[in-house]
Amino acid sequence: MLPVAILAGGLATRLRPITETIPKALVDVAGRPFAELQVEWLRARGVERIVFLVGYRGEMIREALGNGRRWNVSLQFVFDGPTLLGTGGALKRAVPQLGDAFFVMYGDAYLDCDVSAIEAAYTASGAPALMTILKNQNRWDVSNVLFDGTRLVRYSKRHLTPDMQHIDYGLSVVSRAALDPYPNDEPFDVSTVFEDLARAGRLAAFEVTKRFYEIGSPEGLEETRQHLGKPSKQPG
Repeated sequence: MLPVAILAGGLATRLRPITETIPKALVDVAGRPFAELQVEWLRARGVERIVFLVGYRGEMIREALGNGRRWNVSLQFVFDGPTLLGTGGALKRAVPQLGDAFFVMYGDAYLDCDVSAIEAAYTASGAPALMTILKNQNRWDVSNVLFDGTRLVRYSKRHLTPDMQHIDYGLSVVSRAALDPYPNDEPFDVSTVFEDLARAGRLAAFEVTKRFYEIGSPEGLEETRQHLGKPSKQPG
């Protein structure tokens, strides 16, 4: 199975004061650091290699997770360096560790989907990237994808329209070739890559039906805690 890049480099300002002393990946969910739950979820679905793309307090994530031996998975860590590179820049820097194609997962997402089926759909599509999408209708976050039932017509986080009923679910497949047009060691967002590919008709889609959970906001964190176990009190 393809390796997985987990985007875990952000400052997580919405979760302050919790994230003043720890990165979002280590926020307690059901008595465990959230990143551990992500690793276990991926390993249970056949993933054997995970690369965490880290920035803010990334050393703490590496120290907490180690090399992955306890889960029988290989863990690597790629650091932004002195300048935060954004999600796209971080992926571009990690390409040597990730190879020609890889999954991309948000560091605050807890999902329920068939990872093998998504990889198969990407391979069959022949596209340089694939996005999993959910018919969201603005229920869990703002919908940002126009999907006609077979084709991803438009994606944008900046230019939202009423006909967008789907949302980026939080797990995609990206090829090295999809990142080639973008600069090395300069900040850019992976959403720009997806938006450019969608505009060119080169972004494949895989529709899922089960909702996502996320810990990027206080409300999302509490909901995820309720979903995965008892809520945990955080210092501060």
